[in-house]
Amino acid sequence: MSRKWLAWMNQTRRLLHRQATILLAALFLVGMGLPIAAQQAMVSPVALQTTQTRSDANVLDQQGRQRYAAGQYAEAITLWQLAIAAFQSTGNRFGQAQTLSNLSLSYQQLGNWTDADAAIQEAVMALDSPGLPESTERSQILAQAWDVQGRLQLSRGNAEAALTTWRQAAEVYTQLDDQTRFTRNQMNQAQALQALGLYSQAQQQLTAVTQTLQNQPDSALTAIGLRSLGNVLRATGNLAGSRQVLQQSLEAATAINSPQETGEALLSLGNTAAAQQDIAAAIGFYQQASTHAILTAVPAQLRHLDLLLDDQPEAARLLLPQIQTQIDRLPLSRTAVYARIDYAQSLLKLDNQNAEQTAQVLAIALQQARSLQDARAESYAIGTLGNLYEQTQQWTEATTLTQQALAIAQKLDATDIAYQWQWQLGRLLRQQQDMTGAIAAYEQAVKNLQAIRYDLVNVNPDVQFSFRDKVEPVYRQLVDLLLQPHHGLEPSQDNIRQARNTIEALQLAELDNFFRAACLAPKQQLDAVVDQADPTAAVLYAMILSDRVEVILKLPQRPLRHYATFLPQNQVEETLESLRRNIAEPDALRQTQIQAQQVYNWLIQPGAAAIAQSTIKTLVFVLDGRLRNIPMAALYDGHQYLIEKYAVALSPSLQLFEPKPLQSIQLNALAVGLDQPRHGFSRLPHVRNELEQIQSEVQSQVLLNQQFTTQAFQSEMNLQPFSIVHLATHGQFSSAADKTFVLAWDKPINVNELNTLLRSRDQQRQPLELLVLSACETAAGDQRAALGLAGVAIRAGARSTIASLWSVNDESTALVMNQFYQTLINQAQPKAEALRHAQLALLKSPEYQLPIFWAPYVLIGNWL
Repeated sequence: MSRKWLAWMNQTRRLLHRQATILLAALFLVGMGLPIAAQQAMVSPVALQTTQTRSDANVLDQQGRQRYAAGQYAEAITLWQLAIAAFQSTGNRFGQAQTLSNLSLSYQQLGNWTDADAAIQEAVMALDSPGLPESTERSQILAQAWDVQGRLQLSRGNAEAALTTWRQAAEVYTQLDDQTRFTRNQMNQAQALQALGLYSQAQQQLTAVTQTLQNQPDSALTAIGLRSLGNVLRATGNLAGSRQVLQQSLEAATAINSPQETGEALLSLGNTAAAQQDIAAAIGFYQQASTHAILTAVPAQLRHLDLLLDDQPEAARLLLPQIQTQIDRLPLSRTAVYARIDYAQSLLKLDNQNAEQTAQVLAIALQQARSLQDARAESYAIGTLGNLYEQTQQWTEATTLTQQALAIAQKLDATDIAYQWQWQLGRLLRQQQDMTGAIAAYEQAVKNLQAIRYDLVNVNPDVQFSFRDKVEPVYRQLVDLLLQPHHGLEPSQDNIRQARNTIEALQLAELDNFFRAACLAPKQQLDAVVDQADPTAAVLYAMILSDRVEVILKLPQRPLRHYATFLPQNQVEETLESLRRNIAEPDALRQTQIQAQQVYNWLIQPGAAAIAQSTIKTLVFVLDGRLRNIPMAALYDGHQYLIEKYAVALSPSLQLFEPKPLQSIQLNALAVGLDQPRHGFSRLPHVRNELEQIQSEVQSQVLLNQQFTTQAFQSEMNLQPFSIVHLATHGQFSSAADKTFVLAWDKPINVNELNTLLRSRDQQRQPLELLVLSACETAAGDQRAALGLAGVAIRAGARSTIASLWSVNDESTALVMNQFYQTLINQAQPKAEALRHAQLALLKSPEYQLPIFWAPYVLIGNWL
């Protein structure tokens, strides 16, 4: 670290303790070498007209709109407050109400929810005043006020109220035949429906909006509406649909020759292409967007930079001067502030060689945020500056800044910002050996993350956000802290229990991120099942941390215990990746057994004696990361595979739908499949036999080949309640929801469509007892692909799901499924035990004894 840098940081640290106005000017003096007076002149006071006339009120209102459009929300508030007083003095209630609605929008932008609510309430009251006659103008302004009120309600987490409010506004727009505002309102309603988990309704609404926009002549509204729809589709995981609609938005913007809308469409296309991992296309879109309006050029260049940081750092450095120049050209606005913060975060990712430049960028961002009275942006700027001090290991200064940023976020009730600074504070306190304080900070961060589960996918798009970088580590690092020895003592039961609950919270957060929506929480704690319903089962919770593999073991009627194997994370993941590759290779049996024994030694061996003493029959695994890609049945103790001693089940979280033995239920099945090649997939010649065997064991309705269309499947599901749905068809599990699907005759059915089809019958009042996906596989090269399998199991609402981790000889698949159903029905065995019998039958067969044939089948959920 250079002496110049140390001197700058020391001076900045001293200045941070002065009064705010001195701090702002001094930061500029130190960081930019400009005189204080010059900096003060940059934020000139707004020339305000105060003559209380109708004309002046309109002028003030227009000036407020200009400031709002420029991102200068505090100045817009001042102007609109004067305009409201002017309208009120002349008795212009319509002008007063409309300006109050705009005032509420500005308060919302600044996170001032109380004043935002007061303003919109006053707007509605002004229009509901006694004696105010009904008119088209009154109805239109009232509907617009309701639109603003709905936005506030959704921002505060009250999606149901927002939907009701927006529907009121929609009725008025329909009466007024205001198609433009009605279209925007429908898109708002779709967001509320998604927040409520009503995905099918939201999709229908968005489809209707698309059709409306496509039938209209090209206009700015068409371009904006299609772009908004494309962004919503991306947020909900429909990446292919997003790209298609955004391409239409680009065409509409090009047709009207609008540089701004063209740039915005290209920027959104780049974001969708990046989400699809189509990096070359994303960079192309960003480069095109950077040649249009400056307001899209800067974010496009920043996104381009972000794509280069990990793999092409030298190429990233070449972009820095160009981006800096563009940012300096931005007018004072929230956009400029967030651009500087985003740029500073990218500089932090490169290395500490840019520390002085990063600090200067953040000093400007902080000064601008305060001049705009934008507390959210101020919190981001101060917190990011704290992160810079953290990276240069100046713990005390970093802690002070982080606490300042956190205080601002908490005052705003900005949970999405607060959790980031609580996490940062936890890291800093840990570095200073304050473990109690660190755990408390992490706990608050996790609590806030759980409170904003759905909102995580929309956390401030103006600031870099990545689930892998900014959410997942919070949970892992808290587990790490909780399971550390304290003063030479092993972790307490409370800490172990909390660590286990944190593992569950992470698993649910991963699924939320996978689906871009909050998943429904299951109903029954695993502890209660093990202690009461099935005392012959044990649960193992495994998590991969940076320096070890942690396992928490739950035995019936026993306290939790934990054990760890200390290995670097990269070594653990390399072993798991190699095992996953070898286990599917017929000629790699010896290497498979060696690696499967390594994993056995991590997960099972330290608890093997205790498990044996408890007369356990079933092992239930709650797995993390790449462990999910490994079939636990194939773990090897040096003599036997795990499946030879225990039935095995997986749970995607610590909870289940209320477990019930299948034998207590009247069984009937919908069995569907393809044995002919379709959509580029090979034929499965033994599917017909598989379905016939199911039909012989269970009362079944069968759809084969041309009969198995999406519409026919939905019709059967609507016709009667099935306890079992068996799909003998190609499918793929991926870490991306839009790449997770099963194959029907007419098309691939993605995971969200499958969820809708499976739940269509009577709104799924009773969970599906068993879903079987017998010919699916995890996507090649996708290390998180098993997340898609867990996602299918959760969203299907099934008590139990059986699936295959890789596609194998479909004759052996037919044998496994036949044996499974015979054991399940004729011998009345639990599902996990029935699957074990079927796998053992293959293991004992000379033709199919290799793990490639019997190991891929996994049971997820209720094992009874």
